[in-house]
Amino acid sequence: MKFELFIARRLRLGTGQRSGSASLLVALTGIALAVAVMILSIAIVMGFRNEITNKIYQLDAHIKVSNAAIGLDYNIATVNGNAIRKAISADSLFSGKISSASLIIDQPAILKTDTDFEGIIYRGVDSGFDWTFLNNHLTEGRVPNLADTADINEVLISTTLARRLNLKSGDRVPAFFIDQKVRQRNTRVVGIVNTDFDNFDNSLIIGNIRQLQQINGYTADTGHYIAINLKNVDNIPDEAQALYAILATDTYDKQSNTLHAVSHTKRNNEAFFAWLDMLDMNVIVILALMIIVAGFTLITAMLMIVLERIRLVGLLKALGAGNYSIRNIFIALTFRLVLRAVLLGNIIGIGLALAQKHLHFVRLDPTVYYMPYVPIQLSITALILLNAGVLVVAYLTLLGPSHIISTIRPTATMRFE
Repeated sequence: MKFELFIARRLRLGTGQRSGSASLLVALTGIALAVAVMILSIAIVMGFRNEITNKIYQLDAHIKVSNAAIGLDYNIATVNGNAIRKAISADSLFSGKISSASLIIDQPAILKTDTDFEGIIYRGVDSGFDWTFLNNHLTEGRVPNLADTADINEVLISTTLARRLNLKSGDRVPAFFIDQKVRQRNTRVVGIVNTDFDNFDNSLIIGNIRQLQQINGYTADTGHYIAINLKNVDNIPDEAQALYAILATDTYDKQSNTLHAVSHTKRNNEAFFAWLDMLDMNVIVILALMIIVAGFTLITAMLMIVLERIRLVGLLKALGAGNYSIRNIFIALTFRLVLRAVLLGNIIGIGLALAQKHLHFVRLDPTVYYMPYVPIQLSITALILLNAGVLVVAYLTLLGPSHIISTIRPTATMRFE
């Protein structure tokens, strides 16, 4: 192989002829653009998956423990939050795995101003609620204070609701809870948040659980479900199954005769995860198309390189070089073009990805895509695997057209003009 590489290193990709140089330039550009498109496709889909998944995990509990009787009658089934917390903390399987656990009540209500009204879900949370994500997306004010001495009327609303009802931080707005009779509470908006997530922004407000416990006549330990967030989100379904087994065997609530139901965020948000899986399929299609385009471009480039040096092929054969050696020479020569194209494609693709990641110049409609700009996530592992795959496919692609060399006769090429 040293002989082939020695010859290949001393050959130039261009012959100086205008047509040949233009053909190689087109091939170089085509392969580089194909690589750049593949890099951007992977970075964008990884960005979408990461952003959407993070929002789902932050806005919806990883695991929910509720009463299995929910939906069986007209009464809202409740759970004892203190009993569930004790059962979980007593089991060594969940030791150190839980980042937060909050007792929650979700109750329909109506917010009404002098000029308009909106139907909402009032979510009451206790002091175990994790405010980190919402704190990072505040546009005005602060999150509600859940201390025992704090005002239980404080609520956090979205920018969507604030715009519809013309509210700002500090405003008071009555909330009407309709059951067998109408109950009114004068809530006070202390913060406004924007998540770009319609499921949250369109109808959900967050306040103190004690407000809803008073309205419903619940005790301090009673709620609709326990929302549990895990430190590691890689095995949420398995952790949910393990928690169900714990509650079904060791911590069956004998006083209230409660059988607990356990659900997890991947099951509760199947539509979003199905959408993300569909994006993955789109990337596979794009990668396949780009590889096909780059492959045809590469075949054309190699044929052009061989035709430009057809007299060299004849001369090498006349000197005793075999078809295998000559094929390796032209494969190595064309592979130099591939390396240049891949390098150029990486520069273009990674450059555009970094520019979008920091400048956000490509904008999106957040009501459709759940974020205001195209998200980007670059992975070194993904880049290495992509480039390695491109080089392997390129080498295998060159093996086929290189067989044209075996059909060239020295006597014909020596007279070729």
